[in-house]
Amino acid sequence: MRLWDELDAFHEQERRTRGMPEFVFYDGPPFATGLPHYGHILAGTIKDVVTRYATTTGHHVVRRFGWDCHGLPVEYEIDQKLGIKSKDDVYEMGIEKYNEECRSIVMRYSKEWEKTIKRVGRWIDFENDYKTLDPTFMESVWWVFRQLFDKGLVYKGFKVMPYSTACCTPLSNFEAGQNYKDVSDPAVMVSFPIVGDADDASFVAWTTTPWTLPSNLALCVNPEFTYVRVKDPIKGNVYVVAEARLSAIPGAVPKKKAKKDTGDTSKGFEILAKMKGIELAGTRYAPLFGYYAHLERAFRVVADGYVTDDSGTGVVHCAPAFGEDDYRVCLQGGIIQKGGELPNPVDDSGRFTTQVSDFAGRQVKEADKDILAMLKSMDRLVDSSSIVHSYPFCWRSDTPLIYKAVPSWFVKVETIKDKLLKNNSETYWVPNFVKEKRFHNWLENAHDWAVSRSRFWGTPIPIWASEDGEEVVCVGSVAELEKLSGKKVSDLHRHFVDQITIPSKQGKGVLRRVEDVFDCWFESGSMPYAQQHYPFENKEFFESNFPADFIAEGLDQTRGWFYTLMVLSTALFDKPPFKNLICNGLVLAADGKKMSKRLKNYPDPVELIHDIGADALRLYLCNSPVVRAEPLRFQRKGVSDVVKDVFLPWYNAYRFLVQNALRLEATGMKPFSIEDVNLSNVSNVLDRWILISTNSLVEFVRQEMDGYRLYTVMPYLVKFIDSLTNVYVRYNRKRLKGKTDDADCRASLATLYSVIMTLCKVMTPFTPFFVESMFQNLRRCKPDEPESVHFCSFPVATPSTEKEKRIELSVNRMQKVIELARIIRDRHAKPVKTPLRELTVVHPDDDFLSDLIGELSEYVTEEINVRTITSCNDASKFASVRAEPEWASLGKRLGKDMGKVAKAVKGMDENDIKKFECSGSVTIEDHVLSMGDIKIVRDFKQPPGTTNDEIDAAGDGDVLVVLDLVPDESLVMAGLAREMVNRIQKMRKAAGLTITDKVGIYHEAVIEGPLDAVISSQREYLVESLGAEVQPLSTKAADVEVLAVEEHMLGDAIHVKFFLTTAKKENIPCATLESEVSRLNM
Repeated sequence: MRLWDELDAFHEQERRTRGMPEFVFYDGPPFATGLPHYGHILAGTIKDVVTRYATTTGHHVVRRFGWDCHGLPVEYEIDQKLGIKSKDDVYEMGIEKYNEECRSIVMRYSKEWEKTIKRVGRWIDFENDYKTLDPTFMESVWWVFRQLFDKGLVYKGFKVMPYSTACCTPLSNFEAGQNYKDVSDPAVMVSFPIVGDADDASFVAWTTTPWTLPSNLALCVNPEFTYVRVKDPIKGNVYVVAEARLSAIPGAVPKKKAKKDTGDTSKGFEILAKMKGIELAGTRYAPLFGYYAHLERAFRVVADGYVTDDSGTGVVHCAPAFGEDDYRVCLQGGIIQKGGELPNPVDDSGRFTTQVSDFAGRQVKEADKDILAMLKSMDRLVDSSSIVHSYPFCWRSDTPLIYKAVPSWFVKVETIKDKLLKNNSETYWVPNFVKEKRFHNWLENAHDWAVSRSRFWGTPIPIWASEDGEEVVCVGSVAELEKLSGKKVSDLHRHFVDQITIPSKQGKGVLRRVEDVFDCWFESGSMPYAQQHYPFENKEFFESNFPADFIAEGLDQTRGWFYTLMVLSTALFDKPPFKNLICNGLVLAADGKKMSKRLKNYPDPVELIHDIGADALRLYLCNSPVVRAEPLRFQRKGVSDVVKDVFLPWYNAYRFLVQNALRLEATGMKPFSIEDVNLSNVSNVLDRWILISTNSLVEFVRQEMDGYRLYTVMPYLVKFIDSLTNVYVRYNRKRLKGKTDDADCRASLATLYSVIMTLCKVMTPFTPFFVESMFQNLRRCKPDEPESVHFCSFPVATPSTEKEKRIELSVNRMQKVIELARIIRDRHAKPVKTPLRELTVVHPDDDFLSDLIGELSEYVTEEINVRTITSCNDASKFASVRAEPEWASLGKRLGKDMGKVAKAVKGMDENDIKKFECSGSVTIEDHVLSMGDIKIVRDFKQPPGTTNDEIDAAGDGDVLVVLDLVPDESLVMAGLAREMVNRIQKMRKAAGLTITDKVGIYHEAVIEGPLDAVISSQREYLVESLGAEVQPLSTKAADVEVLAVEEHMLGDAIHVKFFLTTAKKENIPCATLESEVSRLNM
């Protein structure tokens, strides 16, 4: 980070890419009233990876951080701080003072956000950020609304909405869905006497919200259901309920007798008549209370299909001010009228008004018991119980919500629904199912959007209206307001614009602004335009770069930001607002519960980054199911495992390169230079293979990043690093250490340097710290490289030739051969240090066999510790061959034909299989099957006259490996020498010696054994491996310092002490690569 600050790296990268094609990214604005958590770090990491990649692939990317500054989170904080209980408290205090209090806290934690985001490695512009409270941003929001107004997409109406009585404000459905809890509520049945009924019958309705009963205006039945008129034989009461729900009425249906019960049992209610629900429509009934008895159209039965028979009585009580369906059916049934009186006796803080005189001033939920008591005294309470159900709570105050009709300004969404669906189809989402299912379904069922809130701290609705509401002006800019009002405007918040009036053009005096402000979701949905102050500034730039190339946020935003972006861009331009989207899932605690500060059930992100590293956290998140919109159970161990599985092996390959490059100078040779080797002409097969594999890595990462599939990169990376460390570096240790000739050594070092340098550039978007630290050391060998790895272009892959494909395939098969040979050794307890005589590889591919016994043979013999490798292309000598169908690939394709095709595949003989392997395809039952559809299995066939202990084999269905396990004396000697090298190398490491430290090696027998014979017969191997003669202790000079002494058993017969000595530790400074590689910044 210090280097980046010195280079001003982020801004310098932005300057260097100016003039390149624009890659437009929109950053969804968070609130700064709380601290960043793992959800923010996850989304920020995804955004950073994609935008870094876009920059390295030749794009100019403007990355501006955004802040959501208005709305309920801010107001709630101030309400708590100042003890605000209602709107009247705000008016008494003064809107100006209240709003300025809100302004004072909106950026409370902005510095903490900036610090955390920078430490995670995210590059984004905080200096040129956007804030929803900026006058320029607010003016563009006004412009957006004005466009909708002019298109006829804005209207005023009532909407029953989730309402927070603690915060005195309605919430969006999205907000209401964030905090559900299981609660116990009353479940009551109430009688409604039918007016003029001969039997004095009553409808029985069921409700879990008794507080809405004083506002009852209608009852609703299902027109298709059968209803029954029943009589209680004991009490004489006559009720009307749905036949399917009769059993819910206490005593209505007789209970089954127990076998030993001989007492009288009620026969249940008598059914007097049956009728369809539609026949009940229009029936009048007596109101429960007299508060709204004057409403002539009320207290009638209406019919609608929303009534169900899975609970209740089949008769639903309707209070149109407190239920969305209630409002709809009462409007359709003529109980209420648009613009007419809507009984709503609940104030902003959730208390009954004087309209409900018996309960005035009472909090509605608290009044339930008193309402039930009154109903009981009136003999209208048929049954009273309780029910446990899931109920929405305010996400901010954690108090129960109610549903309440509020006046609101609406945007017509239903009229543009087809356009929304069309524009959604033009976008690309990862994962796709969120777009095709969740988001598509949300759009398909979208209702008109209530965009206003009756609050204070927000962008004011720019509508000025006459007192009678008939003259309305929608203002679309500051200049327009100044022209219409004659007043100078410097700020657009309520305490600046509420006093501004506009003279009426119709002789109605003055027009005053409506009190409402915008829902903050309208503001965030306007950010593509408002962040650039469009159309007042940046008009040409915006119009030539819309829609955005990329956005990313969490799954919850399908009903939030993604939705509001889509609605507004469709309404304004009939375009989707973005081209590509990554939708992430939820980060949970390790136990699957929601992360909670109170429970402390997750590791502190700042501490974790300090202890383990930001890059490890970034890779952990990008490799998890959470980037596929699935939940992630966050575990600290998972982050640590990234260090173990990715960074340590990668770092070890880098360290091996540095150490051996330094060795050249330490031994007085010409310093290492990448320019000394033409990598396009390297002759060693593994040099060519690892360069080809690196090219494949570049091609794969480009392909996956272009498809926004971040989660596929790390598994491929882990596999590649394993190939780099456990195949290339491991198999080439002698070459890299200079044990072969100098040119060969430099070729291998140059190859390794090129691979690690390319790997750094490929992983720049994912692990910015780690690759920067490594790059700064590597670039000492290439001074023409840019000052930072983040100024480098992403590597470009070249198309693979047939020869390169053959090399990749042959080396991959070679690794299988080595793995299978190790399996045989393990099976027979033959450690690798024990040499074996012969390895036979059976495979029909002559090219592979030629490579294996040719260029690759030295690696196989070294790794397997075998004297001879032979090849065989005739599987019948060592194996029986059979064919098996690949069920996974064929099952769906063949359907009902799968059975007969599978039978035919299993019936293929050796000749059929040979023909298939030669041609690559076969036709069975009119289906063409290729190599991926049939698996050829080779089962080992024991050679005549041998036992399993003498010759054994292992195969993977492709390659068969046959290993001769019979030992001889020369092999035993070689095995003991290999074991000796292993023990002495471990002694060097334990003594803290480096590869450039020269040592003396001495031995002393503890118990006499054939050690001298081993040293004599294996002298060349020992000197080559250890860099020194192994000499008797008696030859050691007296003044030589002993560094280490260890006692060892070699085999069963040699008990010996080894001594390591050295006269001097040589450290020669190197001008090309730094020797300090102990720790890289992550």
